[in-house]
Amino acid sequence: MSAPSPQPPGLLKRLLCWIRRRSHAMLSSALRGAAYAAGAGIVGLMFWWIQQKL
Repeated sequence: MSAPSPQPPGLLKRLLCWIRRRSHAMLSSALRGAAYAAGAGIVGLMFWWIQQKL
């Protein structure tokens, strides 16, 4: 048996490296999205509450 020939990095390994390099940007975007969603939900609840009071 001969030694296995070197192969280029697989798709999974490249994907994991890409995620590691961009993890800060992805976490920042996720936090921003969560903040926008929470704000939109609060505004929606406020308008619903105001309509119920009228």
